[in-house]
Amino acid sequence: MKRPNNGVLVDRRDFCGLLFASTVASVLPLRIVAQGRTPPWRLPVASSRTIRADDTLIQIDFSEDGVDPPKNLLLQWIERAAQAVSVYYGQFPVLRERILVVLVPGRRGIGGGTTWGGVGGFPAFTRIHVGQQTTQQDLDGDWMMTHEMVHTAFPSQQDEHHWMEEGLATYAEPIARVQAGFLTPTKIWTDMVRDMPQGDPRSGDQGLDQTHTWGRTYWGGAQFCLLADINIRKATQNRKGLQDALRAIVYAGGTIDTQWPLTKALQIGDTATGTTVLTDLYNAMRDTPKTVDLTGLWKDLGIEGHEGGEVSFNDAAPFASIRKAITQAPEAAKSPGY
Repeated sequence: MKRPNNGVLVDRRDFCGLLFASTVASVLPLRIVAQGRTPPWRLPVASSRTIRADDTLIQIDFSEDGVDPPKNLLLQWIERAAQAVSVYYGQFPVLRERILVVLVPGRRGIGGGTTWGGVGGFPAFTRIHVGQQTTQQDLDGDWMMTHEMVHTAFPSQQDEHHWMEEGLATYAEPIARVQAGFLTPTKIWTDMVRDMPQGDPRSGDQGLDQTHTWGRTYWGGAQFCLLADINIRKATQNRKGLQDALRAIVYAGGTIDTQWPLTKALQIGDTATGTTVLTDLYNAMRDTPKTVDLTGLWKDLGIEGHEGGEVSFNDAAPFASIRKAITQAPEAAKSPGY
């Protein structure tokens, strides 16, 4: 987190791809300006479009014109991601966002995204790379755009809490797409069973605030969110979950263009759910490695693995109702104070 001399808050939420990223920087260095390098939000733009998500205007800029993939496909891709985030939070988190689509010659697929808060006159700015050979199928299967948009829905954190920013986006993104009708519950639980163990503490781990490996940042943070979701639902007889806490944080103004202590955000979330789950879980995991019994957790949720990887569901399991509630689309009512 840096505040340049012009007073603009600069926060970086970076995802270079779960399969090939090993480390993630959380702060955009001031030397990017000092060395004469152009900040991403000042890069040249060939053309622009504007779409609306709820009350939010999203400005979409393209680095080049007259190249594949067609602009209408890219707009639809971004609209779908915005829709998923709006469904999850009950509204799009910020009132204005700018997205710069950097088209990459000779490449296929979405190569990574970065989101900053409070730059260039926008509460949120995302730069994302798209190969010029990207297909409709690639766009339909993409999760990165939604991941980046989820970043707009949490206050900016100091480096030691980067796990919360990335873990939240890793956990909430697929759930948001299920709730919007773009994925199936079977797909995301299959992926979680496969990927969640990457967040387990290794030898020498000192807790989430102290251990900043890739696995602990993304999947350790996701484990925190999963446990929080389940524990909130247990404590409230499944009437509320992590989603209610996250909505309350956004309604209170906790978006990417603000800088809050993590404890403040967690306390607001706890108040919204009438529990102390987030604060208690943070205190338990911040400075101490906590190994989550994922095998027992999947069994309690009624998630059963099979040869070949895809899971099936046992609705007679003790917490099968919690599993169902996590992916069920909630009411979309907005906060009166928004």
